[in-house]
Amino acid sequence: MIVGLMIYDCGSLHLIAIGYRSGDLEAYLMEIVRGVSRIVSSDWTIVTMSNGVTGRIMASSLDLDRDNAGFSLHGTLAADVIQSGRSLAIADCRQDLCCDRLSSSYLSYLGVPLSTTNGTIIGTICSFFQVPRLFTDSEVKVVELFAERAATAIENYLLYQQQQQFNEILSQEVAARTIELQLAQEQLIERERLAAIGEFTATIVHEVRNPLTTIEMGLRYAHKVLDTDADRQRLDLALSESHRLKHLLQEILSYAKPQVLQLTRFQIGEFIKDFLLQVRDLPEALDRQIDYVSMCPEIEVMADIDKLKQVFLNLFRNACEAIEPNETVSCRILPQPDSDRVCIQIHNGGNPIPLASLHLLTTPFYSTKPAGTGLGLAISQRIIVAHGGELTIVSADSGTTVNVLLPIFSA
Repeated sequence: MIVGLMIYDCGSLHLIAIGYRSGDLEAYLMEIVRGVSRIVSSDWTIVTMSNGVTGRIMASSLDLDRDNAGFSLHGTLAADVIQSGRSLAIADCRQDLCCDRLSSSYLSYLGVPLSTTNGTIIGTICSFFQVPRLFTDSEVKVVELFAERAATAIENYLLYQQQQQFNEILSQEVAARTIELQLAQEQLIERERLAAIGEFTATIVHEVRNPLTTIEMGLRYAHKVLDTDADRQRLDLALSESHRLKHLLQEILSYAKPQVLQLTRFQIGEFIKDFLLQVRDLPEALDRQIDYVSMCPEIEVMADIDKLKQVFLNLFRNACEAIEPNETVSCRILPQPDSDRVCIQIHNGGNPIPLASLHLLTTPFYSTKPAGTGLGLAISQRIIVAHGGELTIVSADSGTTVNVLLPIFSA
């Protein structure tokens, strides 16, 4: 946006176009100060802006310390100009009651208000003179023209700055909404993809499970009628592989189908404490110690108890399998400062997991175990994410730590 500046030169007025879009308002106001100084031959001219009871010198024909540009309006001639909204001319302050309101260095004064388009007075143009002098009507009117240009420039500059701030805020909001829409779109696509996979998987599992059941029945019958130990050993191996295949089919189905939660409100500390009584009876926990400490036992969550049991059963099994007999798995419930989540931390001191494998642990069908299906952690992560939580795994020389973050229930 461009505004004009009146410059008095050799008895004529010239309009010079000066842009303030670059933010150089001070340079623009300095041109006004110089123009007024030439017109009225002042010893000192300033442009001020008012802000309630205080004012600030925005431009000065004399060099000023910027740190001392602020001043109190109380009892000043500038305050009179602002309050009256009219120009004030004092030819000789010694003959005026306001003598004590001018510096002893100056005897005459001309003050003109800066009025915006809606009539608000935002400041002044003030000129000071070391000798008494009279001001003609034409001089005052020309200074008032400068004041009009200065007020317009300041008003438009402030509007421009507000517009810039608004645009910045708007851009941030648009960027934030765009990210939200992208995430929502990605979640929708993911849900549609999983729904399609789930439907396809359910069909495949059904088609495989039926003949598998028939095969298993035949193996069991054969196990009854065959007499030799060698034959029965082969059948036991076949039945074992049949069980493993059925378990794999069930896990595939669990991973593919949507996570429908049956939410219940409960204390996470009590849940883990009771759950560990079951964990200690697992074959994987035989001769292992489980150390449990809760830093926040009273914290409540809203979650699906059965699905959380599925998650923690898998995590504690993994932790127990990673250590040797007589070693310890530790479980901690920790508050998260400045967060609305609680952390259930499970640590084992087994061999560290290679860094290259860490990010793959929750990938379907990736497993570091020779007989693993690679679906346990993938299913666990899906369940935790469905609760609005997060599952992270960290491994170092001291062992491996799994952190389960769940939202805290708030009424």
